[in-house]
Amino acid sequence: MFQGVSLRTVVALTVTIIAALCGSVTSAGVLMDYAAIPAEEAQIRVLGGGHFDCENKPLDLSKGLYCYGPAAIRAAYGVDALIAAGADGHGQTIVIVDAFGSPFVDADLQIYNTTFGLPAANFQQIYMPDTPAYSASNGTMVGWTAEIALDVEWAHAMAPAASIVLVAAKSNDETDLIAALNYALDHLSPNAISLSFGAAEVAFLSPAGLESIKDWNAAFAKARRQRVTLFAAAMDRGVDTAGIGVPNVGWPAGAALVTSVGGTNLFFATNGLADPNGSYVSEQVWNDGFGAGGGGVSRLTPEPNFQKSLPRTIRQQLNGFRGVPDVGMNAGVVGGLIVAWSAYRSGTFYVFGGTSAGAPEWAGIVADIDALLARPIGFLNTKLYALGGRGQLSSLLHDVTLGDNSYRQVPGYPAMAGFDLATGWGTPNVGSLLSLLRATPDDEDADF
Repeated sequence: MFQGVSLRTVVALTVTIIAALCGSVTSAGVLMDYAAIPAEEAQIRVLGGGHFDCENKPLDLSKGLYCYGPAAIRAAYGVDALIAAGADGHGQTIVIVDAFGSPFVDADLQIYNTTFGLPAANFQQIYMPDTPAYSASNGTMVGWTAEIALDVEWAHAMAPAASIVLVAAKSNDETDLIAALNYALDHLSPNAISLSFGAAEVAFLSPAGLESIKDWNAAFAKARRQRVTLFAAAMDRGVDTAGIGVPNVGWPAGAALVTSVGGTNLFFATNGLADPNGSYVSEQVWNDGFGAGGGGVSRLTPEPNFQKSLPRTIRQQLNGFRGVPDVGMNAGVVGGLIVAWSAYRSGTFYVFGGTSAGAPEWAGIVADIDALLARPIGFLNTKLYALGGRGQLSSLLHDVTLGDNSYRQVPGYPAMAGFDLATGWGTPNVGSLLSLLRATPDDEDADF
């Protein structure tokens, strides 16, 4: 729908490929890239509270980018019903693993909360040892502060009473990110962890790379034993994460023990006009000219047991390997999220897109559900695929059936009824999902 749309970007940051393969190999390990896309500055106006011009623009783009704040996203995905029922994440901990840290994330979070009328956050930033001091002239560091702003603010929007801990790895080298993940598992007792970064799987096709996959999987197995729910962004280059002209997926989204989050363009409106008080209209696969939702077939991860109940046509595409994503979430720059980010000017808001938004949002939703159940739901995929195999997800998730994740000249996977390799099982409708999660048996290590 949006291919070829020309929209002025005011920030010279986009999702980039590090070296040619979206993850170059250093002497230590693969460099991971963030999956956030800051697109354009959002202009605020005050009409009985914090509102932005882009929150009330036509969906046909005749007046430029439209955008969403917390009220619209909560309503679109049923999170408002959870919060109204007292499931606001209280007593739960969300960990966000990113690189380098941000010197202004606390101030940005306060501005964000004040603007949207959200409660103060119980937030902490932990720097891993030997993390270098922030430098505004270091483009990699600046880019990661964008990811951090998006992750922290939108995790808080979904679970306003949860504790949020940002664990800042000392670099975006995978060995440092694995260390940060293990620190979180060993010391912070999280309910959910958000991993909004990745590299193309082809970057791991070396003896050292394959060894590092074992380290990632060891950390993921530890999380499962601790009943921690893991979410990873499926990345932003559609079917071709590496940009090499053939289908390939990203890591860690391709790991079996994480829930991989793909992307959609959300339409939440009143009479064709984006509206914070509107209604859910529809969604399609994110593919809006700024990027496209990652998805496809891993070549590093064998087909997990939970996917062996998928229809024969899907399993033929998998050919014995793991398919991603498992779920979706709004990721479009067209219909992007409002984020406070002060890298260039204090108190500035931008419209963000990218699948990295979905990982912390889903983490927030899990914190809400854990609070209401008074127990962790743990590894999510076993439950999702069991419900999907019984045909019980159609009213519990928004099944996305429009669009595909083609990227440039590489044909992608189409959305379809049920599971697909563009948006997984779909996007959350958690007001309904909660009832079945309550009734689904607890996860067991033996079922993988």
